[in-house]
Amino acid sequence: MRPATARALPAHLTLLYRGPLASCDYDCPYCPFAKRRDSPETLRADRAALERFTDWVATRAEEAPGTRFSVLFTPWGEGLTRSWYRRAMVRLSRLPHVERVAIQTNLSGRTAWLADCDRDSVALWTTYHPGEVSHGRFLDKARELSATGIRFSVGVVGQPEHLEAAVRMRADLPEGVYLWVNAAEGATYTDAEAASWQEIDPHFHYSRLPHPSRGLPCRTGESVLSVNGDGDVRRCHFVDTPLGNLYDGSFADRLGPAPCPLTSCDCHIGYVHLETLDLYDVFRGGVIERIPARTGGW
Repeated sequence: MRPATARALPAHLTLLYRGPLASCDYDCPYCPFAKRRDSPETLRADRAALERFTDWVATRAEEAPGTRFSVLFTPWGEGLTRSWYRRAMVRLSRLPHVERVAIQTNLSGRTAWLADCDRDSVALWTTYHPGEVSHGRFLDKARELSATGIRFSVGVVGQPEHLEAAVRMRADLPEGVYLWVNAAEGATYTDAEAASWQEIDPHFHYSRLPHPSRGLPCRTGESVLSVNGDGDVRRCHFVDTPLGNLYDGSFADRLGPAPCPLTSCDCHIGYVHLETLDLYDVFRGGVIERIPARTGGW
């Protein structure tokens, strides 16, 4: 139960959860976690941590009445190949106080389990990795999701060697499915190069360059929080200063508006929450799953 002296939670709280899981079934050269294997002990710890987090969210209907939640799972590895992530998605999607639950995934696993979810609240943030999966296999998964009414976005990392594959995928995706492009880590783009990616993703300009953020207002720390497997709460994944712990309620008294302490922000799951950008309008209704309010005619 929330201590009587703790501050009440806001009317809406977005939680970005990342547990110990770091293993992935893909071998992308631009990812430090490619083909990494977690030990059985790490997998057991990850499962226990995720179930504890899911229980906490579930009990907020009684402990924090009036607060609605959005949850985005951002595992270092691939979560949906693990049964406990699929179960967590199903369970959270069916809770009336959970507005949206989404996960970042390479879409390599099966998708039949989504039939058990509430389709009004579940969503997938998927990434297409051309070097790891064929065009046809990924496209078949995307068409399956679209046919069954699952909300999802598709993305690609803006590596030069991915451009042709991204153009082809954009052309073949079902109508209304947004394909986003992340600027490659450490890459710079000439105006001509950026224009090619902008033709695929009309919002690529947000990703092209880091956003100055020091001293600027950001929703993180107030209505958006990062949570790790131990329940330690931070304002976002990129600011190490702890706010407290989820499970003892110590984070609640430190919630509130505060300027960003970092020089810049170059990751979408961070800068989307900067109040100086218009991205809550751009992605209205689909912030955590990265689906813009306008999805037709891409």
